[in-house]
Amino acid sequence: MPRPLSRLVEPRALVRHFIPGWFAVTMGTGVLALVLGALPWQVPALHRLGEVLWLFNALLFAACAGLFVARLLLHPDTVAPMLAHPVQSMFLGAIPMGLATLVNGLVLYGGPRWGETAHAVAHALWWLDVALALGAALLVPYLMFTRQEHALEKLTAVWLLPIVAPEVAAASAGVIAPHLEAGDARLLLVMGYLLWGLSMALAFSLITLVLLRLALHKLPDTDFAATSWLPLGPLATGCLGLLALGRAAPAAFAGSPLQGVAELLPAIGLVGGLVLWGAGLWWLVTACLFTRRYIRQRMAFNLGWWGFTFPLGVFALATFELQRQTGLAFFGAIGTLLALQLATVWALVMRRTLAGIWHGELFRAPCLCTLGGPARG
Repeated sequence: MPRPLSRLVEPRALVRHFIPGWFAVTMGTGVLALVLGALPWQVPALHRLGEVLWLFNALLFAACAGLFVARLLLHPDTVAPMLAHPVQSMFLGAIPMGLATLVNGLVLYGGPRWGETAHAVAHALWWLDVALALGAALLVPYLMFTRQEHALEKLTAVWLLPIVAPEVAAASAGVIAPHLEAGDARLLLVMGYLLWGLSMALAFSLITLVLLRLALHKLPDTDFAATSWLPLGPLATGCLGLLALGRAAPAAFAGSPLQGVAELLPAIGLVGGLVLWGAGLWWLVTACLFTRRYIRQRMAFNLGWWGFTFPLGVFALATFELQRQTGLAFFGAIGTLLALQLATVWALVMRRTLAGIWHGELFRAPCLCTLGGPARG
């Protein structure tokens, strides 16, 4: 029987082998907290559960950030292998996306409790999130073009992680802007549209490549099963971003030279959001079919399973926002089913993650295989 974590992993080895993939846990947990707070039917118990989960996720993100910074400071020799690794480097994009769930939660849960203080903190953290997102979106592709080795047959949708981070920040801008003064709100919305355009253009390009890779080389092996859900992420976030930015624009730009344009943005956002939601629905159904096939192949657990959660959660959030803006109960019903599916998947993946932590099975950085061995004792 496997020995417990306390006998299996030493603290120094844990820090050395802490990978950015752990931030995917904060993405999945954070998006579930946001979904529980966004349900179209007010259920106080579920709203409180979402708030507790958001607070837990804040502690989790702080722990992950502390361990990652400790790795960078105490083991600088591990940085270059991480950046050169064709998969681990992609998860740098999970850091700002995990932070974005905390920023949105500050508005959703912190605002009613702490008022303007929560909004001010969310505003400051949003700029940090933008800096991290742009850093990942620029650095990782540059490394792909100059240092890393890739091939079409090895391509997976994990390539989307670093470039989707600015799009997630763009959606957050639409959430924060209504709670700021007009000048700050305008700047946030302009930045949001810029970030949205930067990310979506690249995301569409990569999704096209993913389709080509699937047609030519079929599904990746079971270790990358969750990557089949990742293309849903930018489509869902793109939908949510257009809806949130468009909804916030008229009030923010009232009395400015852009007032006329801003009054059109809610309608443009709704039409664009519907188009992206339709594309996301195709990916949702396709990903479910892929996952059913992978389950028959007895896929083994790894941290990549958290990729099942965030795209599904953002699609649920986008669906609820469409229900609010269109008034169609159809979207509310689908969003509720997505929320139930998300909660079920999150519970399963979290249980497997906790088991992996206890047994010490998850503390092994693939990029350090030749730099001192695994983290196991």
